[in-house]
Amino acid sequence: MERLRTVFTSKWARALVRSSLLNGPIRRLLLKRAAHALTNGYRRPTPYKPPPRVIDDKYRMVLALLRAVDHGLSSGYLSREYWNKLFDSFGGIFTRGRERVEAFKAKYGLEPPGFITISPTDHCNLRCEGCYASSSEAKHTKLSYETFSRIVREQKELWGSHFTVISGGEPFIYRDKGRTLLDLAAEHQDTFFQVFTNGTLISEKVAEKLADVGNITPAISVEGFAEQTDQRRGKGVHKRILKGMENLRQAGVPFGISVTATSKNVDILLTDEFWDFYFDQQGALYSWLFQYMPVGRAYTLSLMISPEKRMQLYHHVWRHVREKERFIADFWNSGTVSTGCIAAGVHGGYFHILWDGQVTPCVFNHYSTDNINDVYARGDNLDCVLFSPYFEGIRKWQRAYVYDRPPGEMGNVIAPCPIRDHYACLYDIIQETHPTPQDQAAAEAIQDAEYRKGLIDYGERFLKVSDPVWRDVYLASYNDAPQGVANQSRATPAYLARTIHLVHEARRKLTQSLRSLLS
Repeated sequence: MERLRTVFTSKWARALVRSSLLNGPIRRLLLKRAAHALTNGYRRPTPYKPPPRVIDDKYRMVLALLRAVDHGLSSGYLSREYWNKLFDSFGGIFTRGRERVEAFKAKYGLEPPGFITISPTDHCNLRCEGCYASSSEAKHTKLSYETFSRIVREQKELWGSHFTVISGGEPFIYRDKGRTLLDLAAEHQDTFFQVFTNGTLISEKVAEKLADVGNITPAISVEGFAEQTDQRRGKGVHKRILKGMENLRQAGVPFGISVTATSKNVDILLTDEFWDFYFDQQGALYSWLFQYMPVGRAYTLSLMISPEKRMQLYHHVWRHVREKERFIADFWNSGTVSTGCIAAGVHGGYFHILWDGQVTPCVFNHYSTDNINDVYARGDNLDCVLFSPYFEGIRKWQRAYVYDRPPGEMGNVIAPCPIRDHYACLYDIIQETHPTPQDQAAAEAIQDAEYRKGLIDYGERFLKVSDPVWRDVYLASYNDAPQGVANQSRATPAYLARTIHLVHEARRKLTQSLRSLLS
């Protein structure tokens, strides 16, 4: 990986790769080899040895993400102008801040989080059923712009992290002292922003501004087709969403969809027509799939998809990833890709900062032990919130479930979530560390015996249907040759560097030949 960073740090190599990726055949060659190189790190000797099938899942998802880039450039949904900015911004994830990661490890004995999620406002122009954030037009709490920007700056300075997720509320509503999310993106050009939005405010003007800043990709929330989306989000919302997508396509801004699977729409999500509509007809390049979590506004276990439907969705989504090379990441069913739960600032993971400054382990874990406004007022920084007893308790559970087990005994990461899959464990951690509920709904939930019983029962039932797959497909792969990752002995950063060199030589010789013919 160090050689790969060296290649991207070199100005001429970076320019060569950026321009070469605009050529279709060269792009497809480089992207496939990049997927091999990025995945190869999981095969190197470490105390943690994931099942080969887990490594293959990671490879397939990385390949699907790179295919999304290929499709975006081929179709024009990712304009060349946006691509140049995107490449320089996203390339920073590989090249910048390694010294800071190493400094963090030396200081604390663990790796820093990979990113952070910030919800800068709870204000929203919609009022969706079961909103995990309980957002609405009536709410107007927000982070100050100074705090918002400082968080983004600190994650770079302290962790070497250049990827930030923005949620809400509706992010495109946020404004403080005349400054907006777009101003933040312009200020932090070396950060790439994933913005979860309802899509209704993406006008032609907003799409053009997104193209100008070049380091934001919107993930637009849909529930299905018009009927399902309007049922949850309001009449006419789906039509406004499609207009927003059209504006993004015209501006050449890459976008994806964000889907919440509930008991009401899961059958739609189990059809090919749904995914074909958004990927093939609307131009979505990726999808984040969330399963309804019983938190927030009017939380209810009845909206959760059943364990049996969840396993059907697992097989359906992975078929699209493997056969159609579509980037569809389910934060629960894709637990093999993330190697389990990514909350509480685990290495490569994240934590969440809310509009009022509360810091929670993830967007669905509504219990806090710190407030970023108080942290900054007392002269501390982002690092200190990682070491609250609550965060450390969750990370201890993560290690015990996944990383500290010997090969062949790794916990089932198709069931990675301490909330919906292992609630008894999370409940014990909450009782031991006493975090503060984020809101009234969270305070009520932790005292609700029926809620606790229902979530524990759900987790037990899901393990019964997912454990056979984990045992017979994933753990059994220790005994088999790695699936799908061909030529791994050559798939190294050095191999990718040699590929880039060969592309450069081929282009040089082609230029010389053309000059000879024309002279």
